[in-house]
Amino acid sequence: MDSASTLQQVVESGAFQELSPQLKVALFLGGMAFLSSALVTMTAFTRIVIVLSFVRRALATQEIPPTQVILGLSLFLTFFVMGPTFSTIETDAIKPYLEEKIDGEVAFHNASNAVHGFMLAQTRRDDIALFAKMAETGDIQTAADTPMRVLVPAYVISELKTAFIMGFCLYIPFMLIDLVVSVILMSLGMMMMPPMIISTPFKILLFVMVDGWMLIARVLSLSFH
Repeated sequence: MDSASTLQQVVESGAFQELSPQLKVALFLGGMAFLSSALVTMTAFTRIVIVLSFVRRALATQEIPPTQVILGLSLFLTFFVMGPTFSTIETDAIKPYLEEKIDGEVAFHNASNAVHGFMLAQTRRDDIALFAKMAETGDIQTAADTPMRVLVPAYVISELKTAFIMGFCLYIPFMLIDLVVSVILMSLGMMMMPPMIISTPFKILLFVMVDGWMLIARVLSLSFH
């Protein structure tokens, strides 16, 4: 957040416009280093990667799918979900700035508004009120007046809560399979056999029969609308 505030101050001060094109490119490449933090905290990535991790844990398949696959799928689902927001940023900020129709301050403001609107639509009011109270920002008259230093942590908290709720719902059917298998093994007197050895193939079979990955991708995508 400190780095983002510094970047905003540089852009809004007008000094950025006085730099040579080479320095602008250098500053732009340096700003790319902060994209990883922005990707995690200001996009749909947090919810998606947590839910997919819950799916892997619920299936009890250890490291299958591999972590790289989970991260890759989360990344591209994030691009899919954030498509309208990225299109707005390109149309209202990047393209006009590259065509020199607007200056850096207006471009930064337009891009921030697009991300601000996306996060605001996914954030609970209680979370915003909590961080607004701790930040002592006073009464926020409209949703658009929510400062980024309040909205970003509130958005992350809301995403964590939503992801854990979805993960809990995903766990229930697989937990029932474990319970049924445990009861059957106990009734057969096979109490020494770990239920996971028997239940894991049934979990995978159930997940494949209902086309689980398609359902998970669909639910995750629709949950942002």
